[in-house]
Amino acid sequence: MVTESKTANSETNSAASPAQKPPVIRVSGLHNQFGSTVVHHDLDLNVRRGEILAIVGGSGSGKSVLMRSILGLLRPSGGSIEVFGQKLDDASDAQHIMARRAGVLFQGGALFSSLTVLENVELPLRTHRPQLPALLRRQLAYSKIRLSGLAESTGLKMPSELSGGMRKRVALARALVLEPELLFLDEPTSGLDPIGAAAFDNLLRTLQQALEFTVFIITHDLDTLYAISDRVAVLADQKVIATAPLAQIEQFDHSWIRQYFHGPRARNSRKQQRAASA
Repeated sequence: MVTESKTANSETNSAASPAQKPPVIRVSGLHNQFGSTVVHHDLDLNVRRGEILAIVGGSGSGKSVLMRSILGLLRPSGGSIEVFGQKLDDASDAQHIMARRAGVLFQGGALFSSLTVLENVELPLRTHRPQLPALLRRQLAYSKIRLSGLAESTGLKMPSELSGGMRKRVALARALVLEPELLFLDEPTSGLDPIGAAAFDNLLRTLQQALEFTVFIITHDLDTLYAISDRVAVLADQKVIATAPLAQIEQFDHSWIRQYFHGPRARNSRKQQRAASA
């Protein structure tokens, strides 16, 4: 297993150009434990600036725990995390940096049902940019609503009036309203039909290329992996066992990787992506 991880790192590093920028996130020796249950042990992961890195793994492999550790929402039991070259010594360090430079789209969107769409999108501005005039705050919120592919009139609606796909786009608009350098997404296409999920994937890739932010995305959606990921990190056996582009990940000899990437659903996703690229 260690051999596979080292192979993945050497392959991706050898493919990197001399102009490759240093990692925007560096996780080293991460250990997360809850009581007697060890979720992560000696986990290493680098996230490159400007890439879409997809995190995959079986149920209980600690994908969301890893994201929450980086965000400062969970204090790791051991190891170190650096973001933008700064070591995060405690949760308050992480939360301070993330509040200024990162956006988060939690699973399900996590919109406030008692607030309008506009008020939901404005909320990060009210919290972290309180000095902004109300008019400018509203203009910024509306600009991100439009950028997320929604009509401006959507801002006056309540979340309960929207479809699942529209709520995901509102959550994306809120995550982008502070113009982050880093965007974290936890299962963003969960609950969407294939057409809605594909539309969200296309939107995310378009915005990422236009705004040049880095994406850390947790997903089990094979179509999403084949459509937009630059690299994939596989969590298994309490650590990241491989990090590489999909074509390389598919070659690793690990039982979970074989089951996940060589089943009928994966074959169908590969076929659809090749057809879309033709």
